[in-house]
Amino acid sequence: MWRRAFITSLLLTLLSACQPAAVPLFNLPATNQGNNLPTTEVNSPSLPAVITATQIATASSVAAKSSATASPTPNPVTPTPSPTQLTCLQVGGRVEVYEFTTSLLPDPLIYRIYLPPCYDEDLTEAYPVLYLIHGQTYSDTQWDHLGVPEAADQMIAKGQASPFIVVMPRDRIWLEPTQDNFGLAVEQSLVPWIDKYYRTIPDRAHRAIGGLSRGGAWAVDIGFSHPELFGAVGVHSGFVFQSDVQPIYLWLNNIPEGMIPRIYIDIGNADRPEMKISATWLEALLTQFDIPHEWHMFVGEHEEEYWRSHVGDYLHWYTQEW
Repeated sequence: MWRRAFITSLLLTLLSACQPAAVPLFNLPATNQGNNLPTTEVNSPSLPAVITATQIATASSVAAKSSATASPTPNPVTPTPSPTQLTCLQVGGRVEVYEFTTSLLPDPLIYRIYLPPCYDEDLTEAYPVLYLIHGQTYSDTQWDHLGVPEAADQMIAKGQASPFIVVMPRDRIWLEPTQDNFGLAVEQSLVPWIDKYYRTIPDRAHRAIGGLSRGGAWAVDIGFSHPELFGAVGVHSGFVFQSDVQPIYLWLNNIPEGMIPRIYIDIGNADRPEMKISATWLEALLTQFDIPHEWHMFVGEHEEEYWRSHVGDYLHWYTQEW
C-alpha cells in the first residue's frame, strides 16, 4: 500500500506542474454552407446532444499512390476483385473534415475522417472504426500529418489489413476531464454520429481508440471507463490525467468479465521524465490487476519523429483482429 501511495503522490506532483491552459492556437478554414454528410445510413442510433453538421474541408485524395493490389484470399468462394475495385484500391482512400454542434461543448466538434479505398464503390460494405486523438497544442490534423492515411492505404492495398475507417477528432480546451467535456462528447455524440452517417460495424469488437501524449490520456479515460464501446485502447507516449488517478482503480476493477480491451502502451526511452513515470505507473497498475497488455519502451523522444516512425506499428496492432 505504501508503494501505491508513494507512486500516486509522485505522479500527482509531476502532473500538476504541467496542467495546460485552455487557449486554442489557431482556427480551421471557414465552413461551407449546407450539410454534405453521406446520405447512406446503415445504423440509426439516437444522437444525444447533436444538433447540426457542416463539412468544413475536403481533401480530394490523401492516398499514397501504390501499384500494389489486395493479396488473394485463401477462401475459394470469394470472387476476384473487379477492375473497378482494383482501380480504387490503387487510388487509395480520402480524408474529409466535418464539424457538428453538441450541447456538451462550447464550440463545434471538428473531426477529420479517413474513408478507405473503394468506400464509394461498394455500398454494401461496413467497416471497423479507429478513433485517434492528437496531442496537446495540436489539432485533428496531427495524425493525418503523421501519415496515418498513407499507411492505411498501403496496408489495405497489400492485403495486410481489411479496410477500416479512422476518425480524428479535435480537442480544443486542454484541461482535465473534470473541466473538459471532450471525452463525454466522444462517447455520447461522436461515436453515435459516426455510426449513423457512415457504414460502420457498430460494436466494441470493431471499434478502437488511441492517442498520443494528451490524446493517450484521453484514450485511457474514455477506453477504460467505457469498455462497452471500445475493444482496443492504445496509449502512445501518453499519461494518466491527474483527475483519473483515483477513478482508474474503479474502472479496472469494474470491467465486466470478457470485456477487457486489448491494450497497447509505448513510450520513448528519452521521453520527458513525468511522461515516463506516468506510463510506467500505468503499466505496473495493469500488471497489478492482472490485465493483459502490450508494453514497449522504444528508442526515441516525445516528438513527432518518434510517432511517425511507429505509425505502421500502431495501425498493424489496432487492425490485427479486424
